Amino acid sequence: MLNSMRAVFRLIGGSSEGARVIELNGVIGSVCPKVPERSLPNSVVYESQEALIAALPELARHYDEAGIEAWTVWMPEDDTRAAAALEEAGHKLDADPAAMTLDVAKLGEPPEIDYRTGDDLLATVAAVNDNAYDHEGTPWSDFTSRQPAGVTKNYVADADGEPVSVLSILPVDGDACVWAVATLPAARGRGLAGRLMHRALWDARSAGCDLSTLQATKMGEPVYARLGYERLGALQMWERRR
Repeated sequence: MLNSMRAVFRLIGGSSEGARVIELNGVIGSVCPKVPERSLPNSVVYESQEALIAALPELARHYDEAGIEAWTVWMPEDDTRAAAALEEAGHKLDADPAAMTLDVAKLGEPPEIDYRTGDDLLATVAAVNDNAYDHEGTPWSDFTSRQPAGVTKNYVADADGEPVSVLSILPVDGDACVWAVATLPAARGRGLAGRLMHRALWDARSAGCDLSTLQATKMGEPVYARLGYERLGALQMWERRR
């Protein structure tokens, strides 16, 4: 999962104006000046607690110089030494999404759903994410505005001819890494996200993926569990905000 997350943040670090990637010894971070107030596109993952602790001053310098107001470190919940160092450096525990994984070989035939998939749907995926949550502005559209076409597999479910549920899959070494799952509030409760994910994962299996990973919010975790995802524990987000 952490390997796939590194690939995600490398992609985000090249997907908007002025974005870049910080690569230190065993640590990688995405820097997105177009969305300085959002920590998701300004994220760090690491290979070991020692690597993170050593890199924290340099990471802070990079984000401060880029004018980033909020950035986060994704930390496995058992990394207690990293947690202590992050707290000392001014980070606060902001969220603890569930780390989940799925053996896609166990999937049955996907259910019927009115959906679309294609390289040209990234803007639609971003727009639905912007409208599905209580964001100010359009952060998802901003930090994906220059993402190369054809890297992620984008899926959109429609209702009454309008996009209402979306997701993206980034294939990484056989892992169908799921990101950007969102359903508009008015369309929730119909099972659209689960059916759309089932369809997308079926396609990923056909394309050679044998596993899928994701990080689940409290709202999303039951949806993913019904598909067969298993919880591995929490992957905490330690945010530093000006």
